[in-house]
Amino acid sequence: MTQLARLLRESRGAAAAEMALVTPLLLVILFGSVELGNYFMNEHSLVKAVRDGARFAARQSFTNYTGCSGSPGGTVVSETQDVVMYGYLGGTTKLTPNIDASDISVTTSCATTAGSETMEGIYRGRATGAQIVTVSANVTYRPVLGAFGFDGGGFDLNASSQAAVTGI
Repeated sequence: MTQLARLLRESRGAAAAEMALVTPLLLVILFGSVELGNYFMNEHSLVKAVRDGARFAARQSFTNYTGCSGSPGGTVVSETQDVVMYGYLGGTTKLTPNIDASDISVTTSCATTAGSETMEGIYRGRATGAQIVTVSANVTYRPVLGAFGFDGGGFDLNASSQAAVTGI
């Protein structure tokens, strides 16, 4: 009995035992923080890229925006996809991992006047109203921890931005 009592009072291995119990929780918190930070960084990068793409598309010539629905004409769609993917025309390094041109859509619509309002400024006299370009992207999230078998749970990165076409 004295052997057992002496063993219960012993505290030399307590720190190692406590560390062994807490380590898995600390690792989950550490890797979870890394993954969450990566997700928000990629989401921010995609939102900024889509916003830049909408600004780029909005500054293209009015001749590319003849209809109030569908995609703009000319090379606006492909060039806008380049701006969203690479940050500039003719780029090679993607800003957001796992993004392709098929993930990006560029559409146009018209804001028409209501009641007795009339269009002014650059839209004066246009029968179709103010042209609005919408750039959207939906990209499958690629996790940092994918090397360890974490597949990301099917999360997607989504972004959309609109801009009034001002032409050049």
